[in-house]
Amino acid sequence: MTTNPDGRPSLVPPPFPSPLAQPQIGQGAAIPPVGTVPASVPVSVPSRVGRTAPIWVSGVLVLLLFVLAGYFLNAIGAGASIVGMILGLIPLAGVVIAIRLVDRWEPEPRGLLVFAVAWGAIASVAIALGVDLLLSVAFGPIDSVAADAASAVIQAPIVEELAKGLGLFILFASARRAFDGPVDGVVYGALIGAGFAFTENIQYFAISLIEGGVPDVTATFFLRGVLSPFAHVMFTSITGLALGLAARRGLTPGQAVGPWLIGMVGAMALHAFWNGSAVFFDFFALYVTAQVPLFVLFILGVIGLRREEARLTRDRLGEYAAAGWFTPQEVDMLATGRGRKEAMQWAMTLRGDRRPIMREFIADATALAAARQRAITGRDPHAIDDEHELLRKTAAARAALFAL
Repeated sequence: MTTNPDGRPSLVPPPFPSPLAQPQIGQGAAIPPVGTVPASVPVSVPSRVGRTAPIWVSGVLVLLLFVLAGYFLNAIGAGASIVGMILGLIPLAGVVIAIRLVDRWEPEPRGLLVFAVAWGAIASVAIALGVDLLLSVAFGPIDSVAADAASAVIQAPIVEELAKGLGLFILFASARRAFDGPVDGVVYGALIGAGFAFTENIQYFAISLIEGGVPDVTATFFLRGVLSPFAHVMFTSITGLALGLAARRGLTPGQAVGPWLIGMVGAMALHAFWNGSAVFFDFFALYVTAQVPLFVLFILGVIGLRREEARLTRDRLGEYAAAGWFTPQEVDMLATGRGRKEAMQWAMTLRGDRRPIMREFIADATALAAARQRAITGRDPHAIDDEHELLRKTAAARAALFAL
């Protein structure tokens, strides 16, 4: 590691590639020279195109929401459903906050984040309940220990991960300009899993309250809301990771079907193992010896993905720095969490507290790096429009930061 003139460690990239690095597909379009981007850039494609889920899917979600509400009111009653929903909001809030921290480097469009939670909470649950209903009609009610075990270890992992994975694939195919890589896939997959767990928890908490009162619902909340709030998050994140790697490689939706299926198989396997630990083994013993280490590995994997995202930001912005759009010091600042924190502290000392401007500068520069990556993979023909607009915005933000 080298040092700066002031003796502090330099933030130069390591002399070896990241183990999470994806192969570079091509060089992308030439970067425009400094000063050649006009103050007002005519964007040829609306900014929301490729960054929103299909409207018809949103309509289906609204319809399914009414169906699910009717099911819960009829099956477990309004009072127990409300209690279950309130309790379910507690772990959901914690999980969403954690996921937003992961997403903070290059935030995804808010509408897609809401869509991911809604798909998990509504469509995925409706599909799982629909399959249960079809199986009951086809084979009749089966009340046995073997049937319950098969449902938990075989049926639930396959049906639920397929239902959640379908929402991920819809996002990948319809919002590809906002699905840039592994971190995005993990974020979308985690939110879908969190949404599914929320609705599932409503049912578990409500039934526990009806059957055993406060003691039972407290025990259920401890097991599901305290010990394993991230279970479904981890399962579906595996599918999201697979699709995120496909996005980074520039694969089309058709080409990404294979990685998507592989990701779902991994999610199903982990889901089956998790459920099986409660059915066939001592849950608490296996929780400590296997499930907690799995969660630790999950966290370490997310940290590794975030570091790779930072490395990619540095690489792409370094190309703009070579063309004169940024200084090397700005690239160092934009590509590290510490650098961004110091930049925000510096902006606060400027006249009028210019942290909002610095925050916008950081966000636009990070989005610029992502647009450059999409251009390199060749999967976004409109990346050049984003590039010109973001170059204009970062130049304007820099000027505002240094204005007297």
